Amino acid sequence: MSTILFRLNGVSDEEVTDVRELLAHNEIDFYETSPGNWGVSVPAIWLRDDDQLQKARVLLDEYQAARTLRIREEYARLKKEGKSKTFIDKIKESPIQWVAHLVAVLLVIYLSIKLVVDLGNMG
Repeated sequence: MSTILFRLNGVSDEEVTDVRELLAHNEIDFYETSPGNWGVSVPAIWLRDDDQLQKARVLLDEYQAARTLRIREEYARLKKEGKSKTFIDKIKESPIQWVAHLVAVLLVIYLSIKLVVDLGNMG
């Protein structure tokens, strides 16, 4: 029976490629499912053989621990060099998009408060 090993929601292409290569290199039989046309399916890497789950889990846990350490070290290096992106840098990259999101959030807050106040005035 198939078993989910690794969900792909929010996972970078680099990480997915690394996991595929890790499993293939260690001769673990797997397949992938996509989110589907409507995004309602489970995008994941599945194992075909439950007997390989423990081996695959150990490999994946080791990979993720090493990746976490590598990413943290890279972030610390960039921060030390003054090259890590700050919130202000993100705003400067796409100010129009940031302003549009801010306007949308403020509109939702305004409409929510207005609805509550209008419902309170009805009674």
